[in-house]
Parts: sequence; C-alpha cells; structure tokens
Amino acid sequence: MARAAAPFLEIVRTIEPDQLDLPTPCTEFDVRALIAHLLHWGPSLEGAARKEAVPPGAASGDWAEALEAQVERTLAAWRPASAWEGVTTMGGSFELPADLVGGMVIGEFVLHGWDLARATGQHVEWDADVVDHVHREVARSADQGREMGVYGPEVTAPADASTLDKVLALSGRSPSWPD
Repeated sequence: MARAAAPFLEIVRTIEPDQLDLPTPCTEFDVRALIAHLLHWGPSLEGAARKEAVPPGAASGDWAEALEAQVERTLAAWRPASAWEGVTTMGGSFELPADLVGGMVIGEFVLHGWDLARATGQHVEWDADVVDHVHREVARSADQGREMGVYGPEVTAPADASTLDKVLALSGRSPSWPD
C-alpha cells in the first residue's frame, strides 16, 4: 500500500491551485472535486482497517496537507496484518472482506493518482508488482464496482497494452485520455 501511495502523494504535492478546476478522466470530477472525494472517503477507508464503521468526513483547511495527512493515517491503519483479516465496513453496516477493501484502497491510490496526474499534466509510474496487484484487485471487483457506479463501462484495451492501461480500461477509463 505504501508503494502505491508514494507516487500518489508526489502527484498531490505538485498540483497547483490554478489546476483545481481542470477536468479529470474520472468524468464526474474535476481536480478539486476528486480531491474532495478522496478526503470525504478517507476516514471510512482508514476506519475499515481497524474494523470501525467511520462515516465519511469533510476536510477543512489546506487540501494538500489534509490529503497527505489522511493518506498517512490510512497507511498506518492498514499496516498491521490484522487489518487485512476478516470482514470490515466502509462506514456503513454492509460488510466486505477486509482484504477486498484493502485492495480497493490500493486501487484508489493508483486509479485516482493516474486521474490527477493526467488532469494536471504529470507523468506517474508505479512499481510493476503494484500495478499487477491492482490489476488483480480491479478484475476481482470490476463487476461489483460497475453495479455500485464506482467504475464505468469497460473500455477495450489493445492486446499489447501495458498492465496499467488494462487496469484503466477495466475500470472504465480511457488510457489515452483525453482522446
């Protein structure tokens, strides 16, 4: 999870205030709204590691500092092996396997990190094993994600596409955004 979060945090640290209104590949969000989304769900994803039903939150103050602090708390919460065991919730009463939720957190860092990087003209890379892990997790939850409105319809990726491009396509993103 930390190896997925590191590039994500580098992206966040270099977003300029004049980029907050730019569109993102996550079509319902501009950069500002995507950051708000991440801050909104961060406490629930952090609480999920401790098997606590923490309602979504709202951040105040500097968004970059708030998001970096939330990511650090989330990483700390998911560090113990016990966070990945059993079942948990994401702020409500519906239970999910903890390892599925942990995989979703890693996917959030990669997918939304890519969204923010593309929107703000940054280049981002993750370790191949991180991307492979996210590919397995997105493939595992893609149908459920689409039913929940988390992912869009799958985009066709070329047979020779990179694993990251396959993950993006599976999640409903066009790897060539904006195209």
